[in-house]
Amino acid sequence: MSKSASPFRIFVVSGGVGACGEQVVNTVLAQFPEASVEIVTLGNIRDSAQLDRAVALAAESGGIIVFSLVDAGLGSYMRKIADRRGITALDITGPLLETLAKRLDMPPLGQPGLYRRLHKEYFERVAAIEFTMSHDDGRNPETWHEADLLLLGVSRTGKTPLSIYLSVLGWKVANFPIVPGLEIPELLFRQEASRVIGLTLSHDRLLSFRRHRSDLLGMREKTDYIDPAKIVGELEFAGRVFVKGGFEVMDVTDKTVEASANEIIKRLGKVSDPRRTPPV
Repeated sequence: MSKSASPFRIFVVSGGVGACGEQVVNTVLAQFPEASVEIVTLGNIRDSAQLDRAVALAAESGGIIVFSLVDAGLGSYMRKIADRRGITALDITGPLLETLAKRLDMPPLGQPGLYRRLHKEYFERVAAIEFTMSHDDGRNPETWHEADLLLLGVSRTGKTPLSIYLSVLGWKVANFPIVPGLEIPELLFRQEASRVIGLTLSHDRLLSFRRHRSDLLGMREKTDYIDPAKIVGELEFAGRVFVKGGFEVMDVTDKTVEASANEIIKRLGKVSDPRRTPPV
């Protein structure tokens, strides 16, 4: 395929969210690293009208369809209309379902999205981790409202490790660094204050952390980053931001990540959710 041509389209059609089909297609596409291919996922298919639209889209773009429909009726309909329109439609689950039904001597349930529902906790944790990683260090503030928690603090207050730890427990966490001299976005003060926590710690402990960090980076010259007076100013500036936003403040001096996470969970009152209860 010419690199200047429009990308070839593969339509992933699924009764669920399409994760299975996407994984299969991406696995195969890894064998064609130079190819220009666009994957279009059409999920939550429940009726023939949705399949008609999928086939029409494939026909318009000259693409193909890869489908995973555990509903036998919808699978059969997909094969029929794709054949009628001359569209290549590859069934990635049907043959396996038929084989297993015969060998196990039992019919499949035919319920789309069942695997994801049975493993809901796992997928929620994965989604929380992905959200947290993409919202580290102030990134993607436009979706802060989707976070369970937004952590604030100056550099080396432990925002990132605490965010990641909580995400493994199923929390969607964003964090934002407070740096004197850099504008604080007004969007921050429009967040629900009960979901925002400002992290602080003692001046001496912060200075120690930063000096250690500077040594690791091979920074020998004196900078504002490890200047005691500047650090006091940073902490005071952060404190004013916390007050302005009406945000809760948590002192993490001499606290482990686990202890800080436990305190946050108790503060926000979600311990009753076993998915988010800290390990004993």
